[in-house]
Amino acid sequence: MESVLVVERKEIPQGFTLINGLPDVGLVGVLAVSHLVSSLEMEEVGSIESEALPPLVVLHKGLPKPPIRIFFKESLAAIVSETAVPSDTVYGLADAVVKWAGSKKAKMVISVGGMAVQNRQDIEKPKVFAALTDESLVEILGHSAEVLQEGYMVGPYALILKKCFDSKISAVTLLAQSFYNYPDPEAAAAVLESLEKITGVTLDVSELLQKGEEIRLKAKDIMRRTQEEMSKMSKSQEYEVPPLYI
Repeated sequence: MESVLVVERKEIPQGFTLINGLPDVGLVGVLAVSHLVSSLEMEEVGSIESEALPPLVVLHKGLPKPPIRIFFKESLAAIVSETAVPSDTVYGLADAVVKWAGSKKAKMVISVGGMAVQNRQDIEKPKVFAALTDESLVEILGHSAEVLQEGYMVGPYALILKKCFDSKISAVTLLAQSFYNYPDPEAAAAVLESLEKITGVTLDVSELLQKGEEIRLKAKDIMRRTQEEMSKMSKSQEYEVPPLYI
């Protein structure tokens, strides 16, 4: 397991809700959480560091930034990655995030992403599904998402969910129907609407929907790199049914 560190550059108070936006199917998590950070004008307060990550920085307004950053405002913290997460970093990343959330007594950990469906082009309004660490969280979900009953999860969100379960940290993974290898801003908008119902945070997703094609073009390179890492993680196994339920 590669060493991964959560670095707080500003003190973050305890008891927040943590929202994860990592590159995955359709880049749904990255698009959704980036929009959340921008809309709420969240403050950059930290980063996730590892020698296993690509040797790069992200330039914003001419300044070098870590590719995986932490933002905070009021009772919300958000982690968003602007680079594909290498498959050999996934275990360390999930472990570091969950341990950090536990040390900060996080109220809840919410991961947002996509769930690839073959007929995505025929779906006008993507549905949102949820995986939970505790049945009591169904009440919090309300009608914002449909609970996944059986299946596989693969990748960082799978490990974060399991480690939260093991650590008795309340966690929800929200997955919107999406394209597998195309950036899907419409799916990101759908998952944000579910997130709004759970957290009570008001978000305007109209910009995501209006700039869909522009977003797809700008995000195509990170989608390509993410797809390469997903293949190393056997991401396609997610769409199979576990033998116990056949």
